[in-house]
Amino acid sequence: MPSGNPVEPVQLFLKAVPGNFYKAVKAAEEAVGIKVSCLLTDAFFGFGADMAREMGVPWVPVWFSGDRPLLAHINTDLIRKTFGSGDFEGKNLEFIPGFESVRAMDLPQDIIEPNPNSEFSVMIDKMAATLSQATAIAINSVEELDPLIVKQLRSHLQKVLSIGPITPSCPMTPFPDSYGCIPWLDEQKPASVVYISFGSVITPPPHELTALSEALEEIGVPFLWSFRGNAEEKLPQDFVRRTRESSKSKIVSWAPQLDVLRHKAVAAFLTQCGWNSLLESFIGGVPTIMRPFFGDQQLNRLSIETLWRAGVGLERGVITKTGTIAALKRVLFTEDGVQMRQRASELNGLVMRAVETSGSSTKNFESLVDIVTK
Repeated sequence: MPSGNPVEPVQLFLKAVPGNFYKAVKAAEEAVGIKVSCLLTDAFFGFGADMAREMGVPWVPVWFSGDRPLLAHINTDLIRKTFGSGDFEGKNLEFIPGFESVRAMDLPQDIIEPNPNSEFSVMIDKMAATLSQATAIAINSVEELDPLIVKQLRSHLQKVLSIGPITPSCPMTPFPDSYGCIPWLDEQKPASVVYISFGSVITPPPHELTALSEALEEIGVPFLWSFRGNAEEKLPQDFVRRTRESSKSKIVSWAPQLDVLRHKAVAAFLTQCGWNSLLESFIGGVPTIMRPFFGDQQLNRLSIETLWRAGVGLERGVITKTGTIAALKRVLFTEDGVQMRQRASELNGLVMRAVETSGSSTKNFESLVDIVTK
């Protein structure tokens, strides 16, 4: 991306829609001679409500994050009216059922500090105002994960269909593994490896990368690090050299994450707590160590720590050497960590049951198909 800012590509996209989106739909209709019967869009694209109304078809937005961030966005007006503007420190959301332990500062920034000059912020507000108009909303989650919040969503929306996880979770051909991650994991002891990935968008700042490198060397546990970018340029050179020389550590440019998290050698997942990564940690039954950066990631961290108790956030929310060592020791070497792993295993069972033939996500997906093909 041009500047490294994860919002910038979205800003550029929003300058081009909905005009070109509408033209593309019309061109597709003319090309195949069939009218669109249902409009499926990303939930962020609130203009989908206007398009669907004009076309006379159902609008079904798809929400790719979890239930709690969605409920927060739907309650944007209530949150702003309750808190006003100014200092949000120490303020909690007791007025929203299920959010009693959520701090205002845990919310996505655009909810509590909107920027009217930002296309992205305007898009978020448009979404919050239009979702109630949707025929149904499909959510990349499992309704049994957070039933209280799903109940709240159903009080705001016409139809809520939890169809997650929208990720390959059944027996399948393994993903490509050009860096040999799985054979390397095969050589490690069961439940001994820390898998590290901060997703495809974010790289921690240099001082945090240094702190993490120092923590990993001091604690001495095996690790597999899927590193976005050039590790030789961004990590301490001696650390990279020693890692390359060791059979207990491995740095790669990309890893087949779902296959890695399912591997018996993996004991913990150090993550930015993006929702897709967390769903994959559930599928793998692996506890998480979390360093959130933006968007829904703070709320995701809070859910993991307080609702599911299947992971731990880093001290003060950033990577430090001492804080990382403490989190690693807690998850890997304490009874508390054993309990986290047990709860992660229970989440695995819950998620996998949802995608069975009679599971809730399967039934909800069938309902979605009925709406789309009606």
